[in-house]
Amino acid sequence: MCYSAIVWAAFDQYVSEFGATLHISDFERIYFPEEREERIKRRKTPRAMDVAAATLSPRIRAFIEAEDRERITALEQELFKQVKRVADNERKLQSKVTKTAQEEVRKGGNAIVAAKRRISDLKRTTRLPEDAQIFPNTYAPVLLVEGGQRVVKPMRYHCRPYWMPASSDVTRDGRVSGKYNARRNKLDQFWSPLFGQQHALMVATRFFENVDRPDGRSQRLAFEPSDGEPMLIACLWSAWTDPTGKEPDLLSFAAITDEPEPEVAAAGHDRTIINIKPEHVDAWLNPKGDRALMQAIFDDKRHPFYEHRKVA
Repeated sequence: MCYSAIVWAAFDQYVSEFGATLHISDFERIYFPEEREERIKRRKTPRAMDVAAATLSPRIRAFIEAEDRERITALEQELFKQVKRVADNERKLQSKVTKTAQEEVRKGGNAIVAAKRRISDLKRTTRLPEDAQIFPNTYAPVLLVEGGQRVVKPMRYHCRPYWMPASSDVTRDGRVSGKYNARRNKLDQFWSPLFGQQHALMVATRFFENVDRPDGRSQRLAFEPSDGEPMLIACLWSAWTDPTGKEPDLLSFAAITDEPEPEVAAAGHDRTIINIKPEHVDAWLNPKGDRALMQAIFDDKRHPFYEHRKVA
């Protein structure tokens, strides 16, 4: 499964590359829930999307700047707390060495590094690729056709099909369900109401997978096309509405995956996202119920060599 990716989080890239339009109100709803949604926390968004959204309206910019200040203040308070934690336990170690004090020093030291890194990330003005990284339940811009025109909308990466309850977002043991990916061999089954009807496109430059190592532990790998071309990832999307009116409306999507490319399989993973060719974008976004044509687009997908590297 593609559990994470570096995407085009700055929506203006979709506008310039695909001639898409956008509505500021779609993005404002991500940062400012409607009145009936006030109890809902602000949606998770990648930093690059925040920076881009801040250019849309003074209201969004002011919100993000205020939120950054609040986060930095909270992190600085946490940093002070962890510095004291380390200092207190280092004093204990001077009189008596205990595993408890050593562990407290180790944990506190890690927390200090993490807090400093997060503060630095919030303060820096230069952008890094990781600023555009998404995970399940993170929002990202996607391209679709609405009213005959290409539009870019922010949607949650983790699809909640319109026929399923909100509780389906998690498994019985509380984990995130796997509906951020849609298996190709399930498109005519579970995903049938969306396949051939509600298609979208996500552009990514890198994707990440967890693979099992020989020692039984998990290793995170980053995969990237060797040709350097952005990946045009075929997606399904859904507009979910709570029939009781208690839960907020939700736009969400899933990336379609297929059998693994040989080099991905050799690296230890059993799925690969479907990277369609540029000449098929229009047909993919306007499926008109023609599932046979959509399958043909998959069969004619791009096959760049996906180089991989280990991620700490």
